[in-house]
Amino acid sequence: MKIALIGATGFVGSGLLAEALERGHDVTAIVLDPKNLPSHANLSTAGADVTDQDELASAIAGHDAVVSAYNPGRDQDGEGVASIIAAVKQAGGRLVTVGGAGTLEVAPGQRLVDQPDFPAEWKDGSLKTAAFLDRLRGETELDWTFVCPAAFLAPGERTGRYRVGGDQLMTEPDGQSRISIPDYAVALLDEVESAAHPRQRISVAY
Repeated sequence: MKIALIGATGFVGSGLLAEALERGHDVTAIVLDPKNLPSHANLSTAGADVTDQDELASAIAGHDAVVSAYNPGRDQDGEGVASIIAAVKQAGGRLVTVGGAGTLEVAPGQRLVDQPDFPAEWKDGSLKTAAFLDRLRGETELDWTFVCPAAFLAPGERTGRYRVGGDQLMTEPDGQSRISIPDYAVALLDEVESAAHPRQRISVAY
């Protein structure tokens, strides 16, 4: 496939890039500064400002899917999120985006981000990620999938093992909710390839 990847050098995006290249996909990294990207025959770059809709639409045109690892927590006014949605609609294609565990439910109608023990330093970013999901759910034309990781997402082993859930936070028998970045990348790229959950929020965890 031809995949455009927004945020290819980030904490999660670098894992997505490695997995996509390992699978033999042709990846265009949408970056302003390509110096932190690896050298690979299947990797090209396109310099585009994520907040510039026309520039971004031009960079992602002609791709089978757009994967966004853009962090809404860094988006002060929602401009980046709005631009990504508009650009994908303008260029045509499908958007698969990194979600956040804070948006998931721990009980019916109760989000993890709204719990009193939710870490304060993550709350603003999590609420902005939830706002991104709300924007997507309001779209009537865009083909999208919002892929939420487990509560604990960190570097680790690539096992290729994961479970797929829906709107609820998944936990293991010991109560832990976790997945490694490499296995999250496996799950998200599996979704890119299969297009199994159009216009849905899904969750992945061990």
